[in-house]
Amino acid sequence: MSKRYLVLADGTVYEGEAFGADVASTSVGELVFTTGMCGYIETLTDPSYYGQIVLQTFPLIGNYGIIENDFEGKCRVKGYVVREYCRTPSNFRSEYDIDTFLKRNNIPGICNLDTRSITRKLREYGVMNATVCDTVPNDFTDIVDYNIENAVASVTSDSICAYPADGNQQFNVVLIDYGAKGNIIRELQKRGCRVVTVPASTKAEDILAQKPDGLMLSNGPGDPAENKTEIEQLSKLAGKLPIFGICLGHQLFALAMGGKTEKLKYGHRGANQPVRFIKEGRVYITSQNHGYTVIAESLSDGKLSVVNSNDNTCEGLEYPGHRAFTVQFHPEACSGPRDTSFLFDRFTAEMRCARDAVR
Repeated sequence: MSKRYLVLADGTVYEGEAFGADVASTSVGELVFTTGMCGYIETLTDPSYYGQIVLQTFPLIGNYGIIENDFEGKCRVKGYVVREYCRTPSNFRSEYDIDTFLKRNNIPGICNLDTRSITRKLREYGVMNATVCDTVPNDFTDIVDYNIENAVASVTSDSICAYPADGNQQFNVVLIDYGAKGNIIRELQKRGCRVVTVPASTKAEDILAQKPDGLMLSNGPGDPAENKTEIEQLSKLAGKLPIFGICLGHQLFALAMGGKTEKLKYGHRGANQPVRFIKEGRVYITSQNHGYTVIAESLSDGKLSVVNSNDNTCEGLEYPGHRAFTVQFHPEACSGPRDTSFLFDRFTAEMRCARDAVR
């Protein structure tokens, strides 16, 4: 294996070995770490990682291979950093190895470097830009100046798609695709929902023209405040029908309701994030992938309902006057944990109540 380098914007250089695709000129990205012990397939295919170089803290990645049925979306990462990757995966479902996956998706990888040291650096100084390269650059300007821009526009679908309910159809749900993970659709289908996905820029009147029983706001990448058009449309939809928002959808709805967001030092990424539901005082373990948080105190109409047990940041909001609730974490989590999948049941209950009230 040939040498490859991970170069941080502060000038730190980590030497490792190359795997995956050859280095391209677009390998500069925002370096973030994720703590999941499994679920690397879902991580690599999560559109929320658009524009980022992903570092896995778990030391061995790829041991159960690549299974395309487990893909959540298209691979959008800029680079992949692991301590060790498995060259000979052992799993009856495996179709090929992770090196092949990266090559097919033109993603450069780097292995055999001290991922623990890099993670500690990011925890101390915060996420920072980096590049995966075969030659250490003399000029770091491109690394320092890199910004993730037009993230949602780059990952959203460009057309309307419909997905039938599993079994008897009970509800018609519009899902705004800000970079949606596939399991959101599957969780709704399992609960008797016909799901219509629409591009992120879809106007409020066109969404209402679908005559949905409820509106689902998906996850997605980037700075939520960048999405001015999407926020404006959500402000027009508030109170018109039951709304359930996840991750970026949670942030965008808060902004539409007059709230503010801020960037976290190094974000929450992984499948072991504890959150506390304030009303019941119970803690659940959740899957998360985000670098921004809602400032709950900035909202007059929103009521804080869930907090992160590690740092007390906002993890959930209720909007009783608007028939809406949103969460920062992923209740549709795949490969897990599934502790909070009951929130999809709550959403269907909200839609049922809203429909019964009209009758």
